[in-house]
Amino acid sequence: MRLGAAGCIELVLPFDAVTQAQLRAVRPRGFWRSRQGCWEFPLEAALVLRQRFGQRFALEPQLEQWCRWLEQPLPPLPPHRQLIERAELQELLPDGRALFAHQRAAVRWLLARRGAVLADAMGLGKTLTALVAARAMVRAAGCRVVVVAPTGLHRHWQQEAAALQLQITLLSWAALPEDLPEAGTVLIADEAHYAQNLAAARTQAFLRLARHPRLRAAWLLSGTPMKNGRPAQLFPLLAAIGHPLARDQRAFEERYCQGHWLERDGARHWSAQGATHLPELQRLVRPLLLHRRKQDCLDLPPKQRHLLPVVLSDAEGQGFQHRLQRKVEDYRSRAAAGLVRRDAEALAVLTALRQIGAEYKLPAAQAVLEPLLDAGEAVVVFTAFVAAAELLQQRLGGALMTGRLPASERQGVVDRFQSGRERLLICTYGVGGLGFTLHRARHVLLLERPWTPGDAEQAEDRCHRIGMQAALQCHWLQLGVADQLVDGLIADKAERIALLLNRGPQQVRRQALPKMVQELLDRW
Repeated sequence: MRLGAAGCIELVLPFDAVTQAQLRAVRPRGFWRSRQGCWEFPLEAALVLRQRFGQRFALEPQLEQWCRWLEQPLPPLPPHRQLIERAELQELLPDGRALFAHQRAAVRWLLARRGAVLADAMGLGKTLTALVAARAMVRAAGCRVVVVAPTGLHRHWQQEAAALQLQITLLSWAALPEDLPEAGTVLIADEAHYAQNLAAARTQAFLRLARHPRLRAAWLLSGTPMKNGRPAQLFPLLAAIGHPLARDQRAFEERYCQGHWLERDGARHWSAQGATHLPELQRLVRPLLLHRRKQDCLDLPPKQRHLLPVVLSDAEGQGFQHRLQRKVEDYRSRAAAGLVRRDAEALAVLTALRQIGAEYKLPAAQAVLEPLLDAGEAVVVFTAFVAAAELLQQRLGGALMTGRLPASERQGVVDRFQSGRERLLICTYGVGGLGFTLHRARHVLLLERPWTPGDAEQAEDRCHRIGMQAALQCHWLQLGVADQLVDGLIADKAERIALLLNRGPQQVRRQALPKMVQELLDRW
């Protein structure tokens, strides 16, 4: 018996019909993992497994240590009422701020749950909410507070923790430890959608921490808990908070992800990329997933979107069409020669089309931005492509924040923009759209949209948040059918997400992205 990478118990054994039957009778039930060649049981089955099989299976040291901790559990926490008292929700914070009403409600909600997903919309102060709740746990039970967050957001977490006079341990998603302190830990995961791929090593390492015997609470923060509109992405988050739906992955995928076997390249593959029974899923996850929109909590100025079709000159149009046609012809020649898979290559071609389009939209972006900058407005620009961001900075100046900028320097760039020393900030979605506060801007321009509605929403909401002084104007540049397809895809996925988060019974249209792209290329 050993401790698996994701914090479950794995039993490795040669085939034995009698032992197999005995293992199938164990409760909580386990599952045979054919790829790993072992049985997998939840940690709750540890004591039963040791009693029944302890003489027949050798225990690896790490699992033995976890079992000892299970046999010597931490003292129980005080009642919820006492935890609320220790939170001191009506008192001013040490730095003079006061919590908003929705933050006080969220603190009470978190303190009533040992595992939960705080999925409030971006800009509602989830960081401060979670730290105030964690401070109450520290005061009541002497817990340690461990925060997992992208490296670029560590400085923000340090500032908020210092404002509460709270000691925290910061970890990055790229370097998670195997163990937690023995005294008891409150684990906070910022941008928890980083753990949406169950096969990824960082997801497994995070689940191991979330299942640790010395864990007091696991609170996950994410404004996009189902970032791409697929319930399969929600499953790891439910597993991390111990939701009953996460006990059987196959059953979850069959029920909510249209899980089924398909034949491809002469082999059977399990597919679980769909979405179904979303109203039922929403009802079942609602007790442990709190989502509120800004209009439900704050009296913020409105966010207004403006779709700006880009019109090219005849010469520009010919050049644009020529470059796109070359990409399509190159794709079709390789597909005809059997060098690439047709459905997979379609997505690569679409990415190339969007990248070419981003370059051709730069004059239109410049025409929108120059009058705003001349009028003294603060503007943030988002794009998916580093090359387009660098070309735009060459034209207009301003600050640049892409993946090439070290994480330790990013907050400094944000501070310069927020203080007024820079009027223009040009970012890629993967860097600027993550966790930073940019509410000084009254205008945000999206050169193109990312694949997922969560990324587009996050980018806009870097600016649309507590502290803004006027309405936010969002400018979406749109050029050609590639942009139209992606914007339509965003709307389709947003409907699924809205349905899960209880925003009304929309009719969800489902169509696989490769099929949509193929139709686009066929029309071409």
